[in-house]
Amino acid sequence: MAFTGIPFAALDFYEDLEADNSKTWWAAHKSVYDESVKAPMTALLAELEAEFGEGKVFRPYRDVRFSKDKTPYKTHQGGFVARGQSLGFYVQIDPAGLFVAGGFYGSTTDGIARYREAVDNDVRGVELEKLVTTLTAAGFEIGGDQLKTKPRGYELDHPRIGLLRHKSLTASKHFGSPDWLETSDAMVHVRDTWRELVPLVEWARAVMG
Repeated sequence: MAFTGIPFAALDFYEDLEADNSKTWWAAHKSVYDESVKAPMTALLAELEAEFGEGKVFRPYRDVRFSKDKTPYKTHQGGFVARGQSLGFYVQIDPAGLFVAGGFYGSTTDGIARYREAVDNDVRGVELEKLVTTLTAAGFEIGGDQLKTKPRGYELDHPRIGLLRHKSLTASKHFGSPDWLETSDAMVHVRDTWRELVPLVEWARAVMG
């Protein structure tokens, strides 16, 4: 199946699901999910596979085993191309529209230690600082989990203390729901955004494995 766009019916589906996140509602509307959400996301990742690698469409079900929130379904659909453990390129559809991101979303204790060693390094750390500056200037939002204070072994006056605080590091753009979302141009926007994120993803891959 060729990618022809993400229909606005996908956004409406998730807006309605937020209002009634129940198995009864899901069963009555599963055909909309299959046709307007899952099929376009699968086709989108297939179009991008030759350049970025095989993608994964996340399951729609929430893991509620250890959560107080027992609503059964995610109110968004994500797709991911991995470059390492919790590292790679991400795309998401939700009621607000299209969201595109990349970076590392989590790591092991050893992985975070390797990340901080690289940030502390005057070559690798300056590389990352420049990458983040470039992405910010290009309209990306820099995110990720951070410590409220300094990590152990580093001083508050470190020139890259902000980056050292990160336990995960992502860059993202929210596109909303422009008219091109329902056309094949949506793939072009995701592709071009991922291309801008390649240096960040590859930097993290090089230092964290």
